[in-house]
Amino acid sequence: MFILKLLLKNAFRHKLRTGLTILGITIAVLAFGLLRTVITTWYMGVEASSANRLWTRNAISLIFPLPISYEEKIRQVEGVKFVSHFTWFGGLYIDEKNFFANFAVEPRTYMDAMSEYYFPPDERAAFLRDRKGAVAGRKLANRFGWKIGDPIVLKGTIYPGNWEFVLRGIYRGTRRDADETVFFFHWDYLNETLKKAAPARADQVGAFIEVVKDPNAAAEVAARIDAVFKNSLAETLTETEKSFVLGFISMSETIITAIQLISLVVIAIILAVVGNTMAMTARERIGEYAVLKTLGFGGWRIATLIFGESLVITLSGAFLGIILSFPTAGAFGKALEQYFPAFNVTAKTIYLDIGASLIVGLLAAIIPTFRAVKTPIADGLRRIG
Repeated sequence: MFILKLLLKNAFRHKLRTGLTILGITIAVLAFGLLRTVITTWYMGVEASSANRLWTRNAISLIFPLPISYEEKIRQVEGVKFVSHFTWFGGLYIDEKNFFANFAVEPRTYMDAMSEYYFPPDERAAFLRDRKGAVAGRKLANRFGWKIGDPIVLKGTIYPGNWEFVLRGIYRGTRRDADETVFFFHWDYLNETLKKAAPARADQVGAFIEVVKDPNAAAEVAARIDAVFKNSLAETLTETEKSFVLGFISMSETIITAIQLISLVVIAIILAVVGNTMAMTARERIGEYAVLKTLGFGGWRIATLIFGESLVITLSGAFLGIILSFPTAGAFGKALEQYFPAFNVTAKTIYLDIGASLIVGLLAAIIPTFRAVKTPIADGLRRIG
């Protein structure tokens, strides 16, 4: 207790300087934590991937469709429990700034496949009955103030025209990391319209979703599915959901790398701030350290005082930064929920904040400690007065 009290008194001897240093550390730790949370959120879809779902797309690229006739063949593959499909619609609501993911799906099997979504039974039944019915996630509905029964018009980009829907259901996630910003509707509605307006584009889907009987046999099932369509006009590539999501993330790898580099720069800034403070502190107290040496204090005791003071300042700023991370992340996530469905500070991020602060506190004290310990007593005593 005496040592801790001494460290606190030393750390806050110059209140203004220490306060500004702690403020700088707090801001830096807050920025570091938010950047790491962005990276964690980016990979959240990978961590939340279902082990029993496979995704089958065109082997060339996801932008090329697959014939709907593949569905029955996939259903017959050994190990497949049931099959669904989805097609990226790419519609716009009012204008381009109102972006959100929207799909045409086979409704019954899609809702069964997406086990992380909860659909109220009455709303599910209403959606299945209405060919123009649509379902939206809770966050998406809140964003636009949609209510059950509201008419919604999307302007088609991939499929031109104004497409009219009626909101029949609002789902919510059963897990914290579930995406509640998706909009989907009946593929039959899209397909029947295409048969009249653009027959060449009808009877095609973007990808198939397979729910397998045994997650441990997912790789074998994927190989069997691709073997069925080998040497066909539209060969397939079947992946686990985790691999499928990673494929999307790899498209933005440059952005993720840039964010990681920025987070390292933030750590360097913290080190510079604390290092400068500790250098000034040690230089001012050379005379005090000389007196301590004459009283029999060894180098390790002086080192303990300097390292301890550095850690007190650093960890004070770190804990303030961590505390502020939660409300800041909440506000950040609410403002950008259409891009980050779940923006939460994880335990791993907090551990990284603390670990980075400890490292900075220790590194910042090395040079001041070396100078204080190596300075001769006579030279130190000359600084007094």
